Amino acid sequence: MTPLKYLSHYPDSLQQQVQQLLRERRLGEWLRRNYSKPHQITSDGALREYIMAMKQQYMKKSGPLAKIQYDGKLHIVHNALGTHTTVRRVQGSKLKSKNEIRIGSLFKQAPEPMLRMIAVHELAHLKEKQHDKNFYALCEHMLPQYHQLELATRMWLTELERHGNPFLTTDK
Repeated sequence: MTPLKYLSHYPDSLQQQVQQLLRERRLGEWLRRNYSKPHQITSDGALREYIMAMKQQYMKKSGPLAKIQYDGKLHIVHNALGTHTTVRRVQGSKLKSKNEIRIGSLFKQAPEPMLRMIAVHELAHLKEKQHDKNFYALCEHMLPQYHQLELATRMWLTELERHGNPFLTTDK
């Protein structure tokens, strides 16, 4: 049985179910049935508008975002699915901090709920830096089905790696 690197911290019973769907080439079908086709938020400008609308709705008082963009250089295993960074620069005698969000460019081809999950995750880092109870509570506040979408996103990444994007192909 090939290890499922995106699902390695989930229970064995769930991994076995996903393994069976992969063996039977039904995981892509399951994803297509449960999630919409890829969204149309494919430019950095559209991504910025999309994330800023969520920030305005849920995190008005958090610090400003200097940059929001897709990043083709993010390696999904090592750098996760997106990054939130604080860039610090000296300007004169002051130290200026700017927050940035970068999302892996492969999410241009993901269903909108999966992109939303990544965006919520990165926005939550504006307030909560660690992946702790408060962090996940904030994620669930912004997106009540956060954990289910994280699992579905990891299943999509597994299918993407094994058989290609199920939303761009109709192979069974």
